Amino acid sequence: MKNVFLVLVALLLGIPAYAQEVDSGISEDDVEEINEIIDDLLGQDELSDLLSKSTTTNFLHFSLEYANNTFFAGRDIGVDQYSLSPQLSYIHAKGFFVSASVMYFDEFTPKWDNGALSIGYGKRFGKRKNFRWAANYERYFFSNASDNPFSNAVNASIEVSNNKRTLGTELAAGLLFGTDETLQLVSSTYAELNLLTSGSSQLAFRPELRFVIGRQSVQLSRTFFFRGRRITVYRQQDDFGFLNTQLLLPLQYSLGDFEFELGYQLNFPSALEGETNLKTTGTWTLSLSYLFDF
Repeated sequence: MKNVFLVLVALLLGIPAYAQEVDSGISEDDVEEINEIIDDLLGQDELSDLLSKSTTTNFLHFSLEYANNTFFAGRDIGVDQYSLSPQLSYIHAKGFFVSASVMYFDEFTPKWDNGALSIGYGKRFGKRKNFRWAANYERYFFSNASDNPFSNAVNASIEVSNNKRTLGTELAAGLLFGTDETLQLVSSTYAELNLLTSGSSQLAFRPELRFVIGRQSVQLSRTFFFRGRRITVYRQQDDFGFLNTQLLLPLQYSLGDFEFELGYQLNFPSALEGETNLKTTGTWTLSLSYLFDF
C-alpha cells in the first residue's frame, strides 16, 4: 500500500486580496502574498480583510483538516479509514514560510503515520502581478521509513492568473529523493466565485482541476502450474505516467480570524501498466484554521 506513495506538490494556487496600505507598512502586495502562502499550505484563503487591519508582518497559522476516506494517487487501497492532518506554520508577509504537519490514519498501526517539515518562499511578479513563482524544500518523517523511499522533496511552481485572481493556472514540479528518487508534475486550474460578503465574513466557491503525473509502484503477479502444483510469482514494477485527475469542489467561509472549508474531492485514476479495474473515488473534506499575528 505504501508503495503507492505520492506526495502532492505543496505549492498550489492563490486568489485575490483587495486591501489598502495601512500605517503598519503591510501593503496590498504583502496581504496578497500571505493569502497565497496560506493557500499553498492548505488551499484556504480569503483573509484579506483581517490582514489589511494587521499591525505586523509576522503570522502563525494553525489548521486541522479531516477527510472521511483515504486514497493514494486517487486509488482505493481497500481500507475504509478517515484521516486527520494538523498543521502549524510561520508566515512572513514578504513571502517566506516554515511549516510543520503530521498525518493520522485511524486504521494504520501506528496511527500517526508520517510528518513533514517545510521551508519555502514565493513571490508575485510582472507589471500587474499576474505571475507568481514559488519554491520549497520538504523533509518527511515516517513511522516505518523502510516502506517509503522518498524522505525529501524540492518543489517549484509557476502560476499565471487574471487581474482579479478569479481564474488561474499553475504548473508545478517536484523532485522526491531519499533511498530512491522520482519526478512528479502537477497542472492545476482554478476558478473563484464570491457567493456572499457581509462585514467580516465571506463565502466563496473555488473549484479546481488537477492533473498529476508521477511514478507508482505496482505489484504484478503471474500464476502457473509446475509438476501439478500451482505457483504464483510476484514482482514489483515501477511505472512513470499519468496517475490521476482530481476535481476539487470546496466551499470556503471566513469569519474574522477563522476559516472553515467543506469540500468534496473526486479522483479519476489512470491505469498504469499492470493496473486494471480502477474506479472513480471520492472523499469529503472538512477543515478549520485560525490566523494569529504577532
